[in-house]
Amino acid sequence: MLDTPLTLPCGAVLPNRIAKAAMTEGLATPEGVPTDALERLYGLWADGGAGLLLTGNVIVDRDHLERPGNVVIDREPDAATALALANWAKAGTRGGNHLWAQISHGGRQVQKSVNPAPKSASDVQLALPGGQFAKPVPLTREEIADLVRRWAIAAKACRDAGFTGVQVHAAHGYLVSQFLSPRSNLREDEYGGSLENRARFLLEIVRAVREAVGPDFPVSVKLNSADFQKGGFDFHDSLAVVGWLEEASVDLIEISGGTYEQPKLMGMEGMEAEEKQDVAPSTAAREAYFVDFAKAMQDKVAVPLMVTGGFRSRAAMVQALEIGAADIIGLGRPMCLMTDAPRRLMEGLEQLPRYEDELDMIPGWLGFLKRLQVVKAVNGFAGMAWFYQQLWLLGHEGRTERGIAAFRAFMALEKRNREILAARAG
Repeated sequence: MLDTPLTLPCGAVLPNRIAKAAMTEGLATPEGVPTDALERLYGLWADGGAGLLLTGNVIVDRDHLERPGNVVIDREPDAATALALANWAKAGTRGGNHLWAQISHGGRQVQKSVNPAPKSASDVQLALPGGQFAKPVPLTREEIADLVRRWAIAAKACRDAGFTGVQVHAAHGYLVSQFLSPRSNLREDEYGGSLENRARFLLEIVRAVREAVGPDFPVSVKLNSADFQKGGFDFHDSLAVVGWLEEASVDLIEISGGTYEQPKLMGMEGMEAEEKQDVAPSTAAREAYFVDFAKAMQDKVAVPLMVTGGFRSRAAMVQALEIGAADIIGLGRPMCLMTDAPRRLMEGLEQLPRYEDELDMIPGWLGFLKRLQVVKAVNGFAGMAWFYQQLWLLGHEGRTERGIAAFRAFMALEKRNREILAARAG
């Protein structure tokens, strides 16, 4: 089933059921313009056999980067930016695959080094150790309307550049997710309170994007199955929002989960106990984090669903498709080194490597330190930096370095971030 095409509601056809999930690249210029490194990276992935490639965060406000090096489209692109976007799209579709731009805004999940006064739904600060994230300022109604307009501008710019679809990022604790969660959205106007109000921002974005790109262009949404935090956006909320998105002519919904505070998306333990959800376990293999949630949703809606997170065995992927728990299988970290993983799976490869199992900044004899929240957080982010380093090497040199230490990768990332921020300031 992995090589079976999928026809989306808008009429577009994905050539197979494997997608390269969105992973932040950090390969744009300090001004947010796509580079040759992004072209090289996405060319490798386009050659790798996936039916769909999803980009990392394309940001609609340059003051709210998810990380330094994000691509930014927060206005009508000038000629140079439009050409860079077109070159990126050309490289990323050369395998006959789809390439969708993931359009996003960091909200309160923006480091102080990028923005010491970020905007969010409300003034609720991230509960993370280290003081890297500032207390946010609530967005005004006028600012919300402007952001809706920017999402539409970015979507149209991507369509004009040759991207074959877009994805609105409404998961993982970024801005739209902050509006959806009753923990981070304490507003008392039409954008806060009831779920209908908290989902208003997302639905306004989807309507504006659809109007900007037309009826035959794929529009997707990435949505949390739950935040897995007490008092947060839960599965019943998610199920209702999925129904509204289906009514709003969304073509594909990617089911994920978690936030920076509860990084379920990375299979990591958060800063607080995980809030369990009222979802019946399916017969799907337990390696996939969000299969049970997608299976429960498929019983209620007809919109195609994509599931990302944890898939490593071909058997689990096929099973998820066969039992109707997913229409598209998303792959992330394995493709940071094995760029042709989709082709290998369709040719019969049974198991993808679990590179993350080899990464640990803390030696075994110091394992007791992992009980400290700060150490646990730093260790987790160092592992993420190791994958970022592989993407940097693929983009700049066309190679990977599996033997690099997580700590060394972490330090290299910090150095690049400082250089990008210094160039932005200069």
